[in-house]
Amino acid sequence: MSKNNTAESEELTDAMYYILLALMKERHGYAIMKYVEELTQGRVVIGPGTLYTLLKKLVKIEWIKQLEGSERQKLYVITAKGKHVLVHDWQRRSAMVEDGRLLIGESFDGK
Repeated sequence: MSKNNTAESEELTDAMYYILLALMKERHGYAIMKYVEELTQGRVVIGPGTLYTLLKKLVKIEWIKQLEGSERQKLYVITAKGKHVLVHDWQRRSAMVEDGRLLIGESFDGK
């Protein structure tokens, strides 16, 4: 699947997933990057180029919105539509983990 079809399929890239998670609470760009890095204990680091490109895209498809306020520090928050997409993707990822747990668990149990 092409990354360009993300909006239609509602399957998120890892960066999009973590940005939406971070925006369950309003945050500005730098705070999003720091939150994701802290949440994942450094496993996921989103650079500014990726972050700001995705913020524009997520605003355009109405999964997040930019809050009114200072032009210097733009605040973003997830929308109801974005929460729906996030929950759907979380459920999809959870099912994938369960599938892997079952199959990988079987292979280790049988050694």
